[in-house]
Amino acid sequence: MKIKSNFGWRLVGLTGRLWLSFVVRTSKVKIIGKEIVEELRQKKRPIIHVLWHGRIFLAPYFFRYQRIMPLISPSDDGEIVARIIDGWGYKILRGSSSHTMVSSWKEMVRELLDGGEVLIVPDGPRGPNRYFKAGAIKLASVTGAFLVPFSFSASRRRFLKSWDNFLLALPFSRLVALYGQPIIIPPDIDDEEMEKYRELAQRKLCELDNEADRLVSSR
Repeated sequence: MKIKSNFGWRLVGLTGRLWLSFVVRTSKVKIIGKEIVEELRQKKRPIIHVLWHGRIFLAPYFFRYQRIMPLISPSDDGEIVARIIDGWGYKILRGSSSHTMVSSWKEMVRELLDGGEVLIVPDGPRGPNRYFKAGAIKLASVTGAFLVPFSFSASRRRFLKSWDNFLLALPFSRLVALYGQPIIIPPDIDDEEMEKYRELAQRKLCELDNEADRLVSSR
């Protein structure tokens, strides 16, 4: 889909926000672990929110109006996400594995050192699915930020046949949004420690997905 006009992109953003709001507001929602984030905010601790690419569908809604800085790919798919969240109070940052990541890295470091929050999809934008790339681990080590895993699930859902097994939540569901326990990364870690914490974060995030699915499947 090629959208050339600014009006067209604005329409994409508005439609996306309306649809996500409709899905959530017609559903029974349970949020678990939000107090974890609130406590870190009260202490003015920097936070790196992490979630899998396949679970980003409702993230723009749950993280809205919290002044979070999400790292978004400069691709066309990333543009759609950027337009949707633009009306929800995010500090949008565009970047990928290309040269643009250098400036994005500096912006994220600056934001976290100021006590802010960023959001990273560690298997994005193209996978492998549920492989936690080390960038977020390194960023947490450099800045002292807390890694906070996030996931959601829905009782009425579709898993798309995409590389990320994308979860599409449907209206009139039972929804659950889960915040996991913070993962603390020590400063100045070597490659071996980096891999250890990368595997830990990957496992915790996968476990959170499984727990979210279990909670909406049980009555």
